[in-house]
Amino acid sequence: MKLTTAQPARHPDPTTKASALAYLIFERPDLGTAEQFLNDFGLRTVSRGKALLLLRGTSASHFCYVIRKASKSRFIGFGLQVDDRADLDALARVPGASEVERSPLPGGGYMVRLTDPSGFRVDAIWGQAPVATLSHRPPLAFNSVDAAVRINGTQRPPERAPEVIRLGHVVLELADYQETCAWYTQHFGFIPSDVQVLPDGSPVVAFMRLDLGDKPADHHTLALAQGFLPTYSHSAYEVVDADAVGMGQRVLRERGWTHAWGIGRHILGSQIFDYWQDPWGDKHEHYCDGDLFTADALTGVHGVSREAMAQWGPTMPRSFTKPKFTPSSIVALFRNLRRSPDLTLSKLRTLAKLFA
Repeated sequence: MKLTTAQPARHPDPTTKASALAYLIFERPDLGTAEQFLNDFGLRTVSRGKALLLLRGTSASHFCYVIRKASKSRFIGFGLQVDDRADLDALARVPGASEVERSPLPGGGYMVRLTDPSGFRVDAIWGQAPVATLSHRPPLAFNSVDAAVRINGTQRPPERAPEVIRLGHVVLELADYQETCAWYTQHFGFIPSDVQVLPDGSPVVAFMRLDLGDKPADHHTLALAQGFLPTYSHSAYEVVDADAVGMGQRVLRERGWTHAWGIGRHILGSQIFDYWQDPWGDKHEHYCDGDLFTADALTGVHGVSREAMAQWGPTMPRSFTKPKFTPSSIVALFRNLRRSPDLTLSKLRTLAKLFA
């Protein structure tokens, strides 16, 4: 499939190469309700004060989810880990970046605060103190038609919230699609794994992975999608196996939370997935069995549609991509139509038709 517009591309000499997605930052008016959903989802509380809530998975990370108390609910941004102090010095020279400063959060270390072209905050983090992993159950042994590995035994996964291992990726919608994609490839070395395009070849979704050289990286750590304003789409959290995904659905249903989509298997990334909405309607994904790629894998180009989102399972519901129209978002729509080179009425009509 031929592109008629420049797709997101590797940068030949990026400022740095991020090595991990460290955490997400949200603001919420009710920390208690936020904590209850996230605990039921499988994240563990690290600390909770009047103004700040921190949660983690079982991997060796002090925290992966930051919530600040605020009057309104919104997504602020995220942290990216870099591997050298010199990376922070280089990023501090990016226009609009802060100076190198100490991180006030658990694990310490140093950070540089940046703002991407769509207005999301990005913290570059280096030098956090190490932390031990937490225990989680091992993957269940699976009897296949070619290999029986479980004899005289049964499958009884625990009936409780699944143990989130780690934060896997975040997906954002933006009006300034090309500029924002280019910023992440230029300053953090992201590699486009797959790009989804409209029938005319215009790119509208980029699934981007970390450049870890010969070390395999997740198919995407950051995904960017064309929208009419910058907003959070969803974030994804790895669990140990498909039974953990299924148990997560059972537990979250029983506790009254709102289901968004699943269970199914994605086409791009191959993850077995299940999506849930938090109390403010923000989507959170359980997943397992995602694709891994080294830096030498080439970028794929694919058509975009609702049907292209899953190999099996229910077709992505219309509600999954339906925008939230508010007076401020309608103002942003018309403002961005006038000023953004990536946003046109024709493109919005095509996207609406594809996902209707």
